[in-house]
Amino acid sequence: MSIKFVDLFAGIGGIRLGFEQALRDLDVSGRCVFSSEIHPEAQNAYQLNFDEQPYGDIREVKELPEHDVLLAGFPCQSFSYAGKQAGFADIRGTLFFEIDRLLRAAVKKPRMLILENVRGFTTHDKGRTFATVKNRLEELGYGVQTLLLNSAVFGVPQNRVRAYLVCFYKSLPRLSLQNDVGYADSHQFKKKYKQQSLFLESNIQPRTVSDILIDKVDAKFHCSEKFVKQVLKALNGKPLVSLHGVRLIDSRGGNSIHSWDMGLKGECSQREQDLMNAIIQNRRKKVFGTHQDGKRLSEIQIKTFWPEKDLPNLLQSLTKKGYLSLKNETYNPVAGNMSFEVFKFLDPESISITVVSTDAHRLGVVQNGKLRRITPRECARLQGFPDEFDLHQNDKWAYHQLGNTVTVPVVFNVAHHALLQSGMCKSYTVPRRKLHQYIN
Repeated sequence: MSIKFVDLFAGIGGIRLGFEQALRDLDVSGRCVFSSEIHPEAQNAYQLNFDEQPYGDIREVKELPEHDVLLAGFPCQSFSYAGKQAGFADIRGTLFFEIDRLLRAAVKKPRMLILENVRGFTTHDKGRTFATVKNRLEELGYGVQTLLLNSAVFGVPQNRVRAYLVCFYKSLPRLSLQNDVGYADSHQFKKKYKQQSLFLESNIQPRTVSDILIDKVDAKFHCSEKFVKQVLKALNGKPLVSLHGVRLIDSRGGNSIHSWDMGLKGECSQREQDLMNAIIQNRRKKVFGTHQDGKRLSEIQIKTFWPEKDLPNLLQSLTKKGYLSLKNETYNPVAGNMSFEVFKFLDPESISITVVSTDAHRLGVVQNGKLRRITPRECARLQGFPDEFDLHQNDKWAYHQLGNTVTVPVVFNVAHHALLQSGMCKSYTVPRRKLHQYIN
């Protein structure tokens, strides 16, 4: 049997790539009969790899050709924790209903759907958004199994949890895959992955950032001399390895370096730095209100944890330099994380934070005594793309596209299990979870 499939909201083809890998691994032939992606630069990357120009706006598609499997990573910004979580109030959120419309118009329904979205999709609006989608799919005759899966569980060194909906027409999927959201962060992974079996019954080996790094990279990825000097100033004599896992951000404390530590907007005295750090540490306390996470504080409120005579002068100086904003006689740090060349230095012995389109180009590493940003190819490896996959020639678009795509080995595993149970393959033996070997 040759399986016909469509690839909607295709991006650069990450879902298709994982699905086709599963077909090959099961020795099943398959053919993409239709693809759709609205972004011209993503279309270019898709054509580069699949020799196929995707159709543009899905809202202009009247009907789909007959197919067995529908793949769709419908837009996630509306449901993302990183976004405004507007859900169906956002036009991007309503694009699920384009899938719904095309399925309802189909004379013959596809036997299987594999849908992907962000984790926040399942909890948005207290679960009502997800319930709406699930109900619409069930109205169409589909049984739905939802999986929350972390890329790190599949041998990819990235802490990325995504929701996968596997849907069978006229039956309920019962995949042996179970929800696995992995660890809370890269620090927890580093502490525990050697002591515990994160990888269940599979033969998948844990991978860390060091596994995806390229030994020699183009000088354009090296941090600027000015930025390096500013970071060294903040380290104050500590070794460069102290940067492993450090975030450069002005809105939070913890394992972070701030713009005032680096003198980014002007040199700060130790007293000024200490006051800024105190404001960061205290402004989330409930004693100052529960109306938001990170409150603007008045001078009187700041005095409760900084009862020093130099407070007015420090506040005035920090406001003049641009580290604090003054509004309605209240102060707040001016978030400057977007102004850093690198906003997070990855720990080579752990996993990466979630790669996102807005910040993929500002993930950094310390390698061979140098500070640099990760390359698009390394970013692709963090998503499990094989090195033979051609990236967009413009680094800007490559980073953006890789932050928006899926982790290929996760799709491979989901598709592998789903295809076996769907009855579209000869074998019904559920395999051990597999890893597509992409690391050289």
